[in-house]
Amino acid sequence: MEFGLFDHMDRNDKPDSRLYDSRVEIVRAAEAAGFTGYHLAEHHFTPLGLAPSPSVFLSVVAHATSKIRLGPLVYLLPLYHPLRLIEEICMLDQMSDGRLDIGVGAGVSPYEVGYYGANEDKQEVYRETLDAIIKGLTCDRFTYHGKHHHFDDVPMIMKTVQRPMPPLWAGVGSEEGMVFAAKHGVNTIGLGPTARIANVCDFYRKAWSEQENDPMRAFSPTKKPKMGALRQIHVADTDERAWAEAAPAYEYWYNNLNWLWKEHGTSVSTNLAGDLKSGVDNGAVIVGSPETVRAAIEKERAATGYNYLVLQFAYGTLTIEQVKRSLQLFASDVMPALRD
Repeated sequence: MEFGLFDHMDRNDKPDSRLYDSRVEIVRAAEAAGFTGYHLAEHHFTPLGLAPSPSVFLSVVAHATSKIRLGPLVYLLPLYHPLRLIEEICMLDQMSDGRLDIGVGAGVSPYEVGYYGANEDKQEVYRETLDAIIKGLTCDRFTYHGKHHHFDDVPMIMKTVQRPMPPLWAGVGSEEGMVFAAKHGVNTIGLGPTARIANVCDFYRKAWSEQENDPMRAFSPTKKPKMGALRQIHVADTDERAWAEAAPAYEYWYNNLNWLWKEHGTSVSTNLAGDLKSGVDNGAVIVGSPETVRAAIEKERAATGYNYLVLQFAYGTLTIEQVKRSLQLFASDVMPALRD
C-alpha cells in the first residue's frame, strides 16, 4: 500500500503567488511523511487549475525535494507537439534525478481543449501523440509517420535518467481506455464512488494480464501496475472539526470545478459529488478524525483491492495550516496502520 498526493491547484482567496509557495510547502511535508508521489493536474482557462503548464511548476518542486516522485496527471496530449514534450520530459527527469512520472490523457473538458481548437479527433490525436512520444523517448534517431505527426531522422539528443523511459500514468474510465492503457503498461488512477473503483480495478487486472504480450508494453518500465483511487480528504482531531473545515472548502472547490461549464450554460459531468455529504456517502471523499478516516479507507481497500491511494489534501478555502495539520495527522495516525 502506497500513498500519493494529488493537486488540482485550484484558486483560493489568497494571491496566486502565495498559492504556489504554499503548494511547495505541502509537497515537502508529504515527502517528509513518506508519500510516494506528487501528481499535478493540467487545466486551462479555469480557476480549477492554476498550473496550465505543469512542467514549469514541477521544475520548481524538483529542486525543492529529493525523494518524492512527481509528474503531471495528466499532460493533455492533444495540446502538445510530440517533439517539444519529449524534450520537456527529458529535462524534468534529469532535473529530478529520475523521479518523473508521465501522466497522459486527452482532456475531460471540451471547453479547455476547445479554446485551442483541439476537440476534433481528440482521442485519435491523443493516442497517436502518445505512440510518438514513447517511440521518440526510446530511440536515438526518430522517424515517425502517422495521420497527424510526421518526423524524419530527428536526432534525439535529450535522454531521460530512467530507462527505457519514465513510468506512464493515466486516469481511466471506459473499458476501451483501460485496454489501451494495459497495452502500454500504464499505471492507473480512478475516481468516483467505491463501487466504480472496484469495477475499474477488477477490469484492469484482467486487461493487464491479457495484454502482457503487446509490443508496446516492452517500452514500459512498469512490471506490476499501480492501481490507484483518487480521494479528497480532510483529517482533524475530531469528526466535528473535520466536517466544519472541509464543508466550505469543498463547496468552494466544486464551484471552481464547475466554473467553466457554467460559463457555457452547462453543468460539469464527472464522477464527482456535488456536495460533501454525497461525496463522503459514496466513498469519493474522506473526512473525519484519524480513527474515522482509517476505518473508511480499510473498508474501501477491502472492497476494491487498490494498491495506491492518491489523496487531495489541499482544495478550496482550506488554509495552509489546516492542510499541513491534516497531512500530519494522516501520516502519524493513519498511514502506519494501513501499511501494516
